[in-house]
Amino acid sequence: MTENDTPSPAPAETTEPSAPTDGGHPIAGGLVLPRIGFGTYPLRGATGLRILSDALDVGYRMLDSAFNYENEGTVGTAIRASGIPRDQVVVASKLPGRHQEYDKALEIVEESVYRTGLESIDLYLIHWPNPKVGKYVEAWRALIEARERGLVKAIGVSNFLPEHLDRLTAETGVTPVVNQIELHPYFPQEEQRAYHAEHGIVTEAWSPLGRKTDLLGDPVIARIAADHGIEPGHAILSWHLALDTLPLPKSSSPERQRGNLEVPRADLLTPDEVAEITALGRPDGRAAGQDPAEYEEF
Repeated sequence: MTENDTPSPAPAETTEPSAPTDGGHPIAGGLVLPRIGFGTYPLRGATGLRILSDALDVGYRMLDSAFNYENEGTVGTAIRASGIPRDQVVVASKLPGRHQEYDKALEIVEESVYRTGLESIDLYLIHWPNPKVGKYVEAWRALIEARERGLVKAIGVSNFLPEHLDRLTAETGVTPVVNQIELHPYFPQEEQRAYHAEHGIVTEAWSPLGRKTDLLGDPVIARIAADHGIEPGHAILSWHLALDTLPLPKSSSPERQRGNLEVPRADLLTPDEVAEITALGRPDGRAAGQDPAEYEEF
């Protein structure tokens, strides 16, 4: 199929979200996303391989990569070397903004698969909408084709606003199964999360611990963490789980990796504590001012 013979939009595909259990978030393609994934930027080479191998050893079963991270090969090598059955690890990657044209996008998905050394990638996302360029629908059609060809099992997006998501569904009939967005207590994205819940989209959280901010030292977080005898980061990750989001923390320490995976629980915080943490949200809460309505990344 080429861009010119893409069929007319069909009824929108959606996957009704179900409350995550210990098994995680079921999505299209028979995949189940775990309750917590592992962010891989900027882990590369031998050092990156060691850190990713440690993460898999302590129990992480989702590795989130991107073409622009330049580490898809490291991710694939870590999985192959782990001895973990392939169907037990979710591999995610992302399409860069400079390759959103239909044919180029398909080539990049193929290249991502080749780089991993795996037969396919489980979840593939458009990294940023880049609305001024205006080619994200074209890129989305390419991801639909990649899914139909078996290069990837499920497709989604990253950093898309509701207006961008509405356009994808209206013009292709296919709704992303995932939207990965900046989300942490200083930027809780309540309206965006509500949109996702209404449309059956899993919310993944990048920068879940508020990188480049003072979130881990916030007195509200510190008090709540102390009340439960846990670290501030574990309180924040528990907040994410209580909100039904899928956080993607990262750490180079096996001990911290294990704690970030094993300590947080959706029911650890009280409803009042969840609300108190959410109330930390700020209008200017984005850690680096990357508003998808204006910000572009290539």
